[in-house]
Amino acid sequence: MLFFLFLRYNKDMIQEEKRLWKKGYKYIAGIDEAGRGPLAGPVSAGAVLILKKDFKEVKKIKSVKDSKKLNEKKRKEVYLNLIKTNKVKWGIGMVSEKTIDKINILQATKLAMIKAVKDLEKKSRIKVDFLILDGKIKLDLDINQKSIIKADDKVFSVSAASIIAKVTRDEIMKKYDRKYPEYNFKKHKGYGTKEHLKNIKKNGTCKIHRKSFKF
Repeated sequence: MLFFLFLRYNKDMIQEEKRLWKKGYKYIAGIDEAGRGPLAGPVSAGAVLILKKDFKEVKKIKSVKDSKKLNEKKRKEVYLNLIKTNKVKWGIGMVSEKTIDKINILQATKLAMIKAVKDLEKKSRIKVDFLILDGKIKLDLDINQKSIIKADDKVFSVSAASIIAKVTRDEIMKKYDRKYPEYNFKKHKGYGTKEHLKNIKKNGTCKIHRKSFKF
């Protein structure tokens, strides 16, 4: 019964891609971000493209859903399953906290998404012809696109992108934790938890804190 429900869930999550394939689009990429809300560190974005002929195989990967609905261990497991298969084309975009402070978090998020698309195209040598974006957002790219609220929980490629973006950013924050151990970035990843706010009050801010954010 559970296996049947899983297959139904993954089938439902590719309905958007199916509609776009019927309209003639071939190279559809799902886009999502991680790290808009934290007080420290970069914002990241993932872009995932799965060819129509490969979807039957890729959708067998279990637990591809909104990254926020997976614990850290499970996210890492799904991430590895996604990137180790050559059936998934993916890219990553990263924008630093310094740039976030200069252009604001919304523009930085859009920039990270654009970088992710370009990274995907460069690595796969495929020209994306449609983008599915999570939330209400539009990118300054000459590519047809559609924004869907909660796409990271409805569209397979966007869910996969959310996992890749989140895990990539988490690994970066773990590296920063070794450089700035007094903030315990490996635990909260820069989000404004009580512990993080307490450590900021005690130690002040460090180089990776977003100075434009209110603490």
